[in-house]
Amino acid sequence: MDDAWPETVNGWELAREGHIENYRKRLANRVTVTAMWENGTGRGRVDARTEPLGGGRTLTSSRKDFRDKNAFWTAATCVLEMAANLPSLDWHTSPAPTALAGTVAGMVEAEPGTSGYPEAELTFTLTEGHTVTLVMTDEQAFDLSNSISRLDHHVWSEEREDEEEDEEDEEDEDYDEPVAVEEVPDVSEVRSGPDSGHDLVTVLEERFGVTEDNLLAHVDWSALIVVGEPEVSSLIERGGELTDAVAPRWYPVVADRPGERWVVLKRTGLRYQGE
Repeated sequence: MDDAWPETVNGWELAREGHIENYRKRLANRVTVTAMWENGTGRGRVDARTEPLGGGRTLTSSRKDFRDKNAFWTAATCVLEMAANLPSLDWHTSPAPTALAGTVAGMVEAEPGTSGYPEAELTFTLTEGHTVTLVMTDEQAFDLSNSISRLDHHVWSEEREDEEEDEEDEEDEDYDEPVAVEEVPDVSEVRSGPDSGHDLVTVLEERFGVTEDNLLAHVDWSALIVVGEPEVSSLIERGGELTDAVAPRWYPVVADRPGERWVVLKRTGLRYQGE
């Protein structure tokens, strides 16, 4: 069966039939994602199915008409991410290898991606000899950086502080000069803005009374849209407060729609059609 998929492209198995490209990715949870692209027509299809070979019950599928192949791959990525987060469907054998776990040897290599999109490639070498390369979107890389910063604070900062105190004690033994102590500013009231789309939903509900009934979200959480009255008018009146509350990861704009107005909260650092 695998002989029918002779090529591999960005981790997808590929089989060509004339102007049609068939892609397949088999996941460790026994879900198989298949994608078909017709060159020159702007048509394609992406499915996530329960059977390891891709012929079982359909769990989800994408639309069939796309603006271009980039839009097709965006849909394929969304379906793949959804399928990868599903629990195992308990087939007897898995068509994909299970996750690797081990100790990282040496440094982690971090390089820009090669697909033409904003992405990062992180390469880990494990002590048992495996080399694992992870391709991450710009949003995933940003969130990973924030998570590592928080992890650094909770796991390693205390040890560094102890080392610095030991060094200071050694210096104090050599020098009797008094050490000036600077007043530490009070940061107990400082708040950082929401990070993820779910954090943003929480801020809107707790501080502005906007519930999920008034929210629309892009599938990739690049923007969150508030619709309906009086919520939209209230947010516009409190525009300065809203901007401060969602910064720096988000910024609000007002969109005039036929017969209504929307407040659109966009993720910073991304460009949108028409901008």
